[in-house]
Amino acid sequence: MKKEVNSRETPRAEAFELWMSSPMPMVTLTKTFDVSRILKTSRKRGWKFNMILCWAIGRAASKTRELLLLPEKDSDSSWRLMQYDSIAINVIVENKKGGINSCDIHYSDDIQKFNKDYLRLTSEAAAECKSSSIEDAMVVGTSAMIGTELDCIVNQYTDLFCNPMLMWGSYRRGSFRTTLPISFQFHHVQMDGSHAARFLELLQAIIIAI
Repeated sequence: MKKEVNSRETPRAEAFELWMSSPMPMVTLTKTFDVSRILKTSRKRGWKFNMILCWAIGRAASKTRELLLLPEKDSDSSWRLMQYDSIAINVIVENKKGGINSCDIHYSDDIQKFNKDYLRLTSEAAAECKSSSIEDAMVVGTSAMIGTELDCIVNQYTDLFCNPMLMWGSYRRGSFRTTLPISFQFHHVQMDGSHAARFLELLQAIIIAI
């Protein structure tokens, strides 16, 4: 569920006052990850590479308290700060008509449950050409553009969508490891660069432990 909180009573009080008036409050960091373990697990268990990475992102997000706070524009165009108690992952899916749809998937510590939900919801989105959303969870966006290798992705900024988002291209096979640059975009009210850096380090640790 989500609830409105008084920004002045949170650790992000100063950031809320400072950055909500900024015309471009989004920040993007890019880190190259060692994803060798994901590729190995994908082949061993028959799981999709993207599913495993999305699960790892959800696990890292669930352990990062800053990601449970998000600014939201009200109907009168004023901003408020919302607090969430759960995480969902948004996945972009190519549908059967050649377009795209998105689906939100509740994060679960149980990767097998997450895998079942991932397969069901992405298949439905592709076949029915319909997007699905979860309103009561903190949604972390993802976008995989695996048609090419990408060094960095900077997404558009819109105040209609302030959620954090991770984006990547295709992974790179090396002699000893497989790597993948991932861009992480976040709202500066939500966290500072140091928090984002710790989140990315945590994500790498989770990936290695899969």
